[in-house]
Amino acid sequence: MRATVLNDPALAKHAGRFAWLSINGEDAKNAEFVGRLAIEGYPTFYVLDGATGDIALRWAGSLTRSEFERLLDDGERAVRAAAGGAVPAGGGTTPADAIAADAALARADRLLAASKTVEAAEAYAEALRQAPPGWAGRGRALGSRLGALTRSGANEACASLARQEAPGLERGPAFAGVAAAGLACAMEGPKDAAWRATAIATLEPLVEESLGLESVLADDRSSAYGLLVDLHDARPDAAGARAMAERWMAFLDTQGASAPSVEARAALDGHRVAAALALGDPKRAVPALEASERDLPNDYNPPARLTILYRELGRYDDALAASRKALDLAYGARKLRIFEARADTLAKRGDAAAARATLEEAVRYGETLPESQRPKTYLESLRKKAAAG
Repeated sequence: MRATVLNDPALAKHAGRFAWLSINGEDAKNAEFVGRLAIEGYPTFYVLDGATGDIALRWAGSLTRSEFERLLDDGERAVRAAAGGAVPAGGGTTPADAIAADAALARADRLLAASKTVEAAEAYAEALRQAPPGWAGRGRALGSRLGALTRSGANEACASLARQEAPGLERGPAFAGVAAAGLACAMEGPKDAAWRATAIATLEPLVEESLGLESVLADDRSSAYGLLVDLHDARPDAAGARAMAERWMAFLDTQGASAPSVEARAALDGHRVAAALALGDPKRAVPALEASERDLPNDYNPPARLTILYRELGRYDDALAASRKALDLAYGARKLRIFEARADTLAKRGDAAAARATLEEAVRYGETLPESQRPKTYLESLRKKAAAG
């Protein structure tokens, strides 16, 4: 997002409406603020009420420029709704039902921001019920309702909603997001559930259709490739998974060749690693990652990812050197996964004692992190892994 959307000059016109703030969620100096935000993943965007500091709107995931601009409008509505003021509409000719839908959307956004996921899902449904045909907020409301259903564990409702709505959506970012979210929910369902099979039958071809939509962000399309690889693996269909992984890698190669900047190219490096591993050919991703390491010498991500690739290639000395470089550059909770990758490399090389010692070092480090930035569940898994070592 930073390298492909947030640098768009068209966003400059919104600068006077908000106090813009970018927060590094893993820097210890931001621990108190991060604790209030309840961050579950990156990127996450928030609109805060300037008068109270309360979260008015939360959105997890990427957005196109036009979607981001709509998010800003929705955030302003949510702030005004909380203050009891009029919810601004898009102009004097806005139909009454669109104004009502915007107001309902603002209420839903406040509920989701407060982590009231069940209530928020119903409020988004109310906004959709009130909305007239062609309502500009429909795609965002659907995406947010699916997110609320997912967070509340309502996978069947999530998949059913996507199955009903995705086929009729205009082919663009909202369509791709709804189809992918619904397919992910369906894949989480019991394998013998009839609703799961029905949802997958409808949504799988729609997600595949979204792969060819140029209006959808490259990282969202790449994530859709990964979702389809996982679906083939779950069937299991090894040949289908490999064929999809090959298409995924070809897509990433094309995106890398046309990337407008080093940062934009490197933004897909994590996807390159996943695609190469799914393909069973980790060597395919090494040149791109080594290029990122050269071009971004202060970024821990390239050496951290090279650790995994080198390890899978049996280049254990190179993997250990890369992990040491990554650990020297990284900080916060992000270091824990690098410690684990280093431990796994040592274990594969046959040094069980050093692997266990590395995991124990990771746990000791993790326990020094501020409470709001400490991944307790992951730390516990590292403790168990070290004990089993």
